[in-house]
Amino acid sequence: MANNPALNKFRSTVMAPARPANPAGPGMGQAPPVGQLEQMYNQPAYGGPTYPPTGGVPGYGGGGSGGAPSRYMTLDAVVVRFSAMLAVLFTTGAVAWALTPRSNATPILLIGVMGGLALGLYISFTMKANAVTSLVYAGFEGLFLGAISRLFNAQYAGIVVQALTGTVMVAGGVLIAYKVGAIRVTPKFWRVTIAATIGVFGLMVVNMIAYLFHPGGLGLRDGGTLAIVFSLLCIGIAAMNLVLDFDVIEQGIKHGADEKLAWYAAFGLMVTLVWLYLEILRLLGYLRN
Repeated sequence: MANNPALNKFRSTVMAPARPANPAGPGMGQAPPVGQLEQMYNQPAYGGPTYPPTGGVPGYGGGGSGGAPSRYMTLDAVVVRFSAMLAVLFTTGAVAWALTPRSNATPILLIGVMGGLALGLYISFTMKANAVTSLVYAGFEGLFLGAISRLFNAQYAGIVVQALTGTVMVAGGVLIAYKVGAIRVTPKFWRVTIAATIGVFGLMVVNMIAYLFHPGGLGLRDGGTLAIVFSLLCIGIAAMNLVLDFDVIEQGIKHGADEKLAWYAAFGLMVTLVWLYLEILRLLGYLRN
């Protein structure tokens, strides 16, 4: 539920290199023929930038000529969609918080986990992110986060506020570092981040299986020193995934991605932030214990 398995697919969709403006034209320093000069003179005035197609992804073509989308993704479009998802998440989270008893939150947790996992994987691998799927996903995540946050807060008073503050500070710091160029997104950075993400989630699965044979599993979630180190590692990798999310959004806008992909960008950003919040919540719980 917290992983972002389709970032590479989205990146290849919106970050295809732009075609040269005149591939059949004269070479550098070569004067065009007289007929071409006359044709250039008779053309209408410049009417704004044009963008390459978004790769012909089914369902994401627009109404423009040549397969280009009719409306392009903008930062405002991503912000509006992410804000809508955040509003739904906080609303359902508040409902789950109010309905969760102090002793047993299993029903709400199961609904949130199973619904969020199933819908999240569907959106990730099909890229069919729209208003319905994205907002319903946010609703499931809100149920899960509201219930588990209530349980943590019942055991450690005030920990939820601390975790929310930490999440905002980490996300804001990563965004600032990315915008000022302190973090450069290169192909190597992509490979390392994706490999590290797959690695930590693989360890989580192995740890869950180990619970069946040994109390505490591998010790990655038992609250000891190893658990603290593992949570710090996960927070660092989640922050790296945030950098990829910011880069996908920026490159999608730069390369003229279809506006419909704004829902997918907002979805990817929420997945990463949910993971980051959960890891910070766990870490604070370990430190409070």
